[in-house]
Amino acid sequence: MGVKQALKSLDAFPRAEEHLLQKTQSGAFVSVVGLVIMATLFLHELTYYISSYTVHQQMSVDLKRGETLPIHINMTFPALPCDVLSVDAIDMSGKHEVDLDTNIWKLRLNSHGHIIGTEYLSDLVEKEHQKHDDGKEHHDKENHLHGAFDMAAEELIKKVKQALDDGEGCRVYGVLDVQRVAGNFHISVHGLNIFVAQMIFGGSKNVNVSHMIHDLSFGPKYPGIHNPLDGTERILHDTSGIFKYYIKVVPTEYRYISKQVLPTNQFSVTEYYSPMKQYDRSWPGVYFLYDLSPITVTIKEERRKFLHFITRLCAVLGGTFALTGMLDRWMFRFVEALTKPSARSVLR
Repeated sequence: MGVKQALKSLDAFPRAEEHLLQKTQSGAFVSVVGLVIMATLFLHELTYYISSYTVHQQMSVDLKRGETLPIHINMTFPALPCDVLSVDAIDMSGKHEVDLDTNIWKLRLNSHGHIIGTEYLSDLVEKEHQKHDDGKEHHDKENHLHGAFDMAAEELIKKVKQALDDGEGCRVYGVLDVQRVAGNFHISVHGLNIFVAQMIFGGSKNVNVSHMIHDLSFGPKYPGIHNPLDGTERILHDTSGIFKYYIKVVPTEYRYISKQVLPTNQFSVTEYYSPMKQYDRSWPGVYFLYDLSPITVTIKEERRKFLHFITRLCAVLGGTFALTGMLDRWMFRFVEALTKPSARSVLR
């Protein structure tokens, strides 16, 4: 008997006798509210446990060699027709690519931004450079026969001027696969013959390189990635210049909880704008100068621990139960304090 009494003395949850328990309407109301709150918090914690992951980042030396760097671009030039835009890429190895072996498309846009035509940029660049190469081989002959411009150039000038009068723009999108070394790519009017460009625009200050960057990334996207240039808008009015974006590319590996590995890249960027001066010989453009970091960032997904879930659940439900108990006692005492004076006045 002594042992049983000792065990009973350790009971943290003593029971009151049934006839001493009193049920009230205020207690019922608090109990219902507490149950609703606890059910809501339980569902929230369960969803949080199932859907959220703990992400760990590790850094190591980048050991990749001989791979290409994919560059996803999606940009709009609202003040330049597609016929004058070209994409150029140069890297530190001295490789200068104009006719890139990738899919680049140009969408013709009207003054309201609606699509009115589609062109494949690689074919256009190839055709344009073949024409320029042929012109170089027969330079003297062409000068005697047609002067500075041939019929094709005159037709291009007329077509582009009409497009400028109509307010045509251009959307350039696709993927560039470049060497995994520092370099740059730019979108400009450099694909035009200098005399043709002069005849169309009347000078470099009249080339409006206003642009909107819808998407610029260096590989596939993973959950939580932020590309700092997405949504960038640079609109010029009555002026022009050269935009330069200096980009630091950080190789990244994202490891899903399913053990699947996604190789990609994230980047940081700084921006510089140089306005065109009256006697500048260069032409406006949008330059992206990139360099690669020697450090690879590895991001891992990990599901939260079950014990962590149980701990949070006990804290939330226990705290709610204790709070509703306190609220019930306060309400009972408050109601009791209000009703006691009225009871005494009735007895008198």
